[in-house]
Amino acid sequence: MILPATRAESLAYTIRRRLRSRLEMTTPDTAVEATKKSEQDAVNVHYDTRLPELPWSRRIRIPIIAAAVYSVIRMLGPTLRYEVLGWQHAERVYAAKKQCIWAFWHRVILPIVWWYRNQGVVVMNTTAFDGQWTRKVIEWLGFGTAQGSSSRGGLRGLAVMARRLEEGLDCAFTIDGPRGPRYVAKPGPVMLARKSGCPIMVFHIGVDRGKTFEKTWDHFLLPKPFARTVILFAPPIYVQRDASADVMEAKHAEMQHELERVRDLAEGWFSLSDSERDKIRADFNQ
Repeated sequence: MILPATRAESLAYTIRRRLRSRLEMTTPDTAVEATKKSEQDAVNVHYDTRLPELPWSRRIRIPIIAAAVYSVIRMLGPTLRYEVLGWQHAERVYAAKKQCIWAFWHRVILPIVWWYRNQGVVVMNTTAFDGQWTRKVIEWLGFGTAQGSSSRGGLRGLAVMARRLEEGLDCAFTIDGPRGPRYVAKPGPVMLARKSGCPIMVFHIGVDRGKTFEKTWDHFLLPKPFARTVILFAPPIYVQRDASADVMEAKHAEMQHELERVRDLAEGWFSLSDSERDKIRADFNQ
């Protein structure tokens, strides 16, 4: 379980602004009761990892969708060619006897689950319908899962992840998932980094040939067969165990900035000249 102080600051970090607007509309006496009730409701929701009730027609689709997606990944993955920049940052973390807390945009989930398969990385996974078939796919690819999301079960999921980090496994977040908004980072990695002492590692993947599904919330990226890809890893972001709420806000902003930086570089990689790429390679491989 998360320590009381950590849980209190984490909850304040995620629900303070919502409570403030609600309290401004109440009297002083009712404000106290509203605060207690809202915080209790937030705790209950963030520890609730029960699977939702789904009709039979949707339950039967879960293994079918999972099998179809897994088949596509298994056929497409071996054809992809990866160039990796900045991986030495992760190697230094491992050399320091720590694990990595990975954070990346939902858009690039397909190319990364193939590249980093069978490593036992524990991924935060929603209990909603999409999360149920996704869980099957990523577990078949050698990942672990911690059930929860930013809207339900998140604190229980973070507690599971904290234990897995202690056991020597990396953890990962599709940081704008499970439903967006796109390219807006959730606070989970910062909270987990504070509790565990492990750093946040952000990255992005660009491809030279692929299909972007612009009608999906995440602009899902499907690389074409035999596409070239580049993965850019940023330096680690550490969060002190005694970090205040203000420091956590600052670390969250730093994570957001780094996610945007590597995204922009990776997405534009194959439009750059050779000399421009060489300059970025030198910077990332220091």
